[in-house]
Amino acid sequence: MARNTNQPVQPGAGNALDQMKYEIANELGISNYDQMDKGQLPSRVNGYVGGNMTKKMVAYAEQALRGGQQGQITQSAQTEQPQQQQ
Repeated sequence: MARNTNQPVQPGAGNALDQMKYEIANELGISNYDQMDKGQLPSRVNGYVGGNMTKKMVAYAEQALRGGQQGQITQSAQTEQPQQQQ
């Protein structure tokens, strides 16, 4: 079974991200998403939820950039470098 080892960049953001996920699932007509076994859902359904989360987060960042908060956004997370093959 796959394990998600990704951590939110900002401490404490995990709960907000989960809430966003459940709200988007609800908007897509998927009720009780938080209680579902995601392994039983088609990957397309989970992809719609994650894809819409990404779209909304990009929209939030674009809005912040237009509002002059560029420094805050560019310093929020380090750019990950690809790992070299050995």
